[in-house]
Amino acid sequence: MEEYNPPTKALKLLKEGNERFVNNLSVNRNLMEDARSTSEGQEPIAVVLSCLDSRSSADIIFDQPIGGVFSARVAGNIVNDDILGSMEFACELSTAKLILVLGHSDCGAVKGAIGDPSDDVAEIEMNNLINLLEKIKPAMNAVTKPKPQNERNNKNRKFVDNVTKENVILTIENIRKGSRTLLNLEKSGEIMIVGGIHNLSDGTIKYIK
Repeated sequence: MEEYNPPTKALKLLKEGNERFVNNLSVNRNLMEDARSTSEGQEPIAVVLSCLDSRSSADIIFDQPIGGVFSARVAGNIVNDDILGSMEFACELSTAKLILVLGHSDCGAVKGAIGDPSDDVAEIEMNNLINLLEKIKPAMNAVTKPKPQNERNNKNRKFVDNVTKENVILTIENIRKGSRTLLNLEKSGEIMIVGGIHNLSDGTIKYIK
């Protein structure tokens, strides 16, 4: 039987869970039994940093039980100091062997960061949201095509998709830059950090290494 190191095994388990979800074969779980069995301890296999979007819940799309994964959620799957601290806890002090940064198709946060000059949006004071969207804009600037400014808007689906992917890549880079603990764990092979894009239409995950 082929053996896997813990990070590879964790990724394999998530992939298998997503395959069950996509094929409508998710495990019929007794959630209260899961809750009782984990009430005095937990051993999650991974940390999933995903978007706030209600259609992209990690526990569901990876078919995980209660206690299966640590789930961090924020619009645009960006990372900040608090999330980094949570990841350090999960990987250094608990059992997680994988960090998965998960974006998704048709992301409202990405589309909001890109914007569209033709949008007629009422002026509302949402400074915290504006600050969050600013953290996604480096991903937009990193995508060099298309060149014409009038094609670089949130109506251009291909551009949105490319920015979404770049945002995942930049978040991974920010995890490595922001946490020496996580970087050292990755370098030593104790954890793996990967990215993915969840397709809302068919449920599949396209992974980014």
